[in-house]
Amino acid sequence: MRIELKFAGEIPILRLSGLFIAGGDGPFLRQKVADLIEAGSRKLVVNFEDVPYLDSTGLGFLAGSQKLAQAAGATIVLTDLNQHVKKVLDTAQLEQFFIVAANEAEALEKLKAIPDNAPESVPAAEPPPAPTTPAKAPRGRKRTAAPESKDSQNS
Repeated sequence: MRIELKFAGEIPILRLSGLFIAGGDGPFLRQKVADLIEAGSRKLVVNFEDVPYLDSTGLGFLAGSQKLAQAAGATIVLTDLNQHVKKVLDTAQLEQFFIVAANEAEALEKLKAIPDNAPESVPAAEPPPAPTTPAKAPRGRKRTAAPESKDSQNS
């Protein structure tokens, strides 16, 4: 995945392109969001126009970016979501935690309507963790409590 950064005035627009899947994509996006917030940005647009596919790992990092933004009092607007990305957000019940706009122009209008010192307009509830595959329980012996040490027996 590639991330192109451009600005509309003071508002950064992150234009994503390619598959948003497991690997370096999620941490890279989250770091880019963190860098922009650290530099003082409180309103961001993430454009998915050229993202044909998003998996659960990418979704987890997107949720992490949203949580990071909320903690800093920043607002992220997602834009140009295709049907697949919308379906993934909806299936994971995460769409309610994001502001979504049809296109960049609408995203910018939504952000301009939010006062600079206002808290984010998305509900403050934390998004649930992204779906993961259940881990299998390890096979073998059950763990038991460690025997007391001689020091604790003598006291």
